[in-house]
Amino acid sequence: MKRKMQNVSFKTIDEFLDYLPEDELAIVKVLREMILDSIPEAKEKLTYNVPYYSGKKKICFVWPGSVFWGSKRAYEGVRLGFVHGHLMHDDIDYLEKEGRKQVYYKTFSGVDEIEEDILRAYLMDAVMIDDQL
Repeated sequence: MKRKMQNVSFKTIDEFLDYLPEDELAIVKVLREMILDSIPEAKEKLTYNVPYYSGKKKICFVWPGSVFWGSKRAYEGVRLGFVHGHLMHDDIDYLEKEGRKQVYYKTFSGVDEIEEDILRAYLMDAVMIDDQL
């Protein structure tokens, strides 16, 4: 028997949004709006039951803790992940790496933690990297 890696399965972004608890939904809405505003050409698509944003390749994703990878919740809050985080300029050590080789992210536990100017700069860096891939 194949073991399920996720606790949910969504067909649409709206299903995904409807599933989220209120605190995560508030964070996801802000991040999503910022991504779509900063990268208007990005394609939004559910991958692993969370929204991924792509240009030439996958650029970033928004992953709430309530959407498991594995059998249990791994963290609280919402992660904004950068697929090619290892190539990004992170002079202020803003992104969490946790021993990962490629994908880096920032975890938010409240909307008030979202620093728009910093995130927009990181999104632009991620887009420039995507353009070079």
